[in-house]
Amino acid sequence: MLIRPATDQDIPVISRLANEIWWPTYGSFISHEQISFMLENMYSEEALRRQMKEEGISFLMAEREGEPVAFAGFSETEPEVFKLHKLYILPSEQGKGTGKRLIEHVEDLARAQGGTILELNVNRANPAFGFYKKLGFRIYQTVDIPYHQFVLNDYVMRKGL
Repeated sequence: MLIRPATDQDIPVISRLANEIWWPTYGSFISHEQISFMLENMYSEEALRRQMKEEGISFLMAEREGEPVAFAGFSETEPEVFKLHKLYILPSEQGKGTGKRLIEHVEDLARAQGGTILELNVNRANPAFGFYKKLGFRIYQTVDIPYHQFVLNDYVMRKGL
């Protein structure tokens, strides 16, 4: 598997992957209305371009045999604290170590930039919570974040680097 920095040319692929991943991942515990809204608001090509160019989020692409199978997005949010904003793996790729390898890659990049903490948010009903615990993340806060007409019920999890 290849993990590489994403470029502007990858924006349509990231948007497509998000649409393929979000429905099976969140469909059982988030409303279809919220999924549609979030995909448009966060994963449209325009939204992704803004995140890359204006919000300073670095994206990584994971490819298996030349095919994109996952992506991650991260940035430094405060001194020495990096946030994993996005980690999405195609359902057919889950369980193959792709998510773990992407997180390890983000950890290495964050450490190289002086990071000592990696943080992420995960919906409290998301089965990925167990995956993050297994990788050493611990609950830092329990939050309910107003987001437009929705509320995001998340755990903020942290891991020392």
